[in-house]
Amino acid sequence: MFRGANAINLDAKGRLAMPSRYRDELVSRCSGQLIVTIDAIDPCLCIYPLAEWEIIEQKLRALASFREENRRLQRLLIGNAVDLELDASGRFLVPPRLREYAKLDKRAMLVGQLDKFQLWDEETWNGVAEADLAAIKLPGALTDDLRDLIL
Repeated sequence: MFRGANAINLDAKGRLAMPSRYRDELVSRCSGQLIVTIDAIDPCLCIYPLAEWEIIEQKLRALASFREENRRLQRLLIGNAVDLELDASGRFLVPPRLREYAKLDKRAMLVGQLDKFQLWDEETWNGVAEADLAAIKLPGALTDDLRDLIL
């Protein structure tokens, strides 16, 4: 399980180093093979260990192709998916087109999401995290089931 938010820096070539706390897990789970694609809802990227991405692909393949919303989601996720591999130093290159989509420059946040990561521009992440905290504090913002998860 991947959890936590990690501040990381992209180098001039668009490479970033996977935090050491995740490297061994990624090497054992997927031999360091990852898939990066856009997040179709948030302005960030999603990074999946290969086996987790294959589950997503199966679900996308099972969608009825005659529905426009299904084809749209397939085009966005699969069409933007790029294979990555951790190098000997635990780094990987984020393709320029995907860096542009997520507005990634130098400072980024790698956020664990249990079975995948989200990669955010640091400033955007900080704004979204603040907005999420404010929204969750509003009366009635959480259903009883969600409130029971955190209490």
